[in-house]
Amino acid sequence: MLEPDFIEAVRTAVGPDGCTQAADALEEYGTDASKQHGPAELVVRPSTTDEVAAIARLCHQHRVPLTVRGGGTGYTGGAVPALGGVVLTMERFTRILEIDEVNLLAVVEPNVVTGDLQRAVEAIGLFYPPDPASLDRCALGGNIAECAGGPRAFKYGTTKRYVLGLEAVLPTGEVVRTGGKTVKNVVGYDLTQTLVGSEGTLAIITKAILRLIPLPPHRETIQATFAEVDGAVRAVIELVKARVVPAALELVDGASLEAVARYLDDRTLAPEGTGALLLLEVDGLSETVREEAVRVEASCRQAGATTVRHATDAAARDELWRVRRELSPSLKTIAGLKLNHDVVVPKARVPDLFACVARLREELALTIACFGHVGDGNIHVNIMVDPNDSAAVDRARDGEQRLFEEVVRLEGAISGEHGIGLEKRSFMHLALSAEELALMRRLKTAFDPHGILNPGKMFPDAEPATTSD
Repeated sequence: MLEPDFIEAVRTAVGPDGCTQAADALEEYGTDASKQHGPAELVVRPSTTDEVAAIARLCHQHRVPLTVRGGGTGYTGGAVPALGGVVLTMERFTRILEIDEVNLLAVVEPNVVTGDLQRAVEAIGLFYPPDPASLDRCALGGNIAECAGGPRAFKYGTTKRYVLGLEAVLPTGEVVRTGGKTVKNVVGYDLTQTLVGSEGTLAIITKAILRLIPLPPHRETIQATFAEVDGAVRAVIELVKARVVPAALELVDGASLEAVARYLDDRTLAPEGTGALLLLEVDGLSETVREEAVRVEASCRQAGATTVRHATDAAARDELWRVRRELSPSLKTIAGLKLNHDVVVPKARVPDLFACVARLREELALTIACFGHVGDGNIHVNIMVDPNDSAAVDRARDGEQRLFEEVVRLEGAISGEHGIGLEKRSFMHLALSAEELALMRRLKTAFDPHGILNPGKMFPDAEPATTSD
């Protein structure tokens, strides 16, 4: 229970319109896309860095849990106030402050929607490559906190490659500015990259300097279908051997395709009997794009592709990508509970990962649909289950454990882009040694001595923060 004097101090810091305890707001801001829910006690809407710092300072002084929220599109419960306290929403930080065409960078506030930045820079011939599936809803601050990826990560890398500098508020209320506008900077520890991927547990991002690149002038999309997943994976291996690096490389398995076909009542998106589909995109100068598209088709044909389609104009490319866009709503129609895990393995181990999924599918008698960024080994494994069938839920939870154990055995990681949050913290011991976890805890304590910022997340035995009496 928050003390009245604490609430009054927060209200003074942000103004009467900057905070609320309305029941509908506490409900809305107490959950995210993971559908987990926490007991939010106060929602605060600051509009300046100074206001964020004041809120952090008050929470630190009163030992009140503080959870930061951006777009609320995360899948691991990272924005859920697991231990109650204050939810600080960054929804008023929505400005693109600068687009620098000479130095190839943008300065943004953290709640700029990713797709809005992409459209703004593409209008002047520049490019911000990171492209999470929720790019028209997710916020850049959340992308940075989770080190978001997307289909273009195979060629262009994930968010961390594009973060040059940050302005951030520490849990103790100090404001720090890391990195800067230069692409080279080895002055001291790299605090910028320490904050990237830290899931809102170390600091509150209030401004970001992001690297841009020139927009590739031409683009071509290729869709290839295969009778089996193994054929699609072989095609990826052939591509690597042919030294082609597609701008995007996505795989969709048969279970996912069947879900899309039923959801849309449309069997034309992939031929009957298709066991897997590859979506690839090549970009660059026109002559390079054409040559790479020919190599892509040859690699797919060599691996046994049953059909290959090409698209060069925007409308045709959009139609080929329609399968990928419709995956999430389609899978929701299969079962009421979707355990969505973004595991990643080295590219050469992708066939082993799919073999593991096939075993789990058979042994657990569950639908498991897979899709993802096969070029970098990042596959979304979706275990579908009826939440009212307790035996099936138990089998699904067992499947999670077995999946993660196999991923680690294959020298992979239990999360490639969604983070740990609440959802995967109990599995951290599979991925990290006791020494690594201890070092991370010491880092957390250095930033957040009272453990008030996004408590209860990431660590398997996270200590709860204590609210004021």
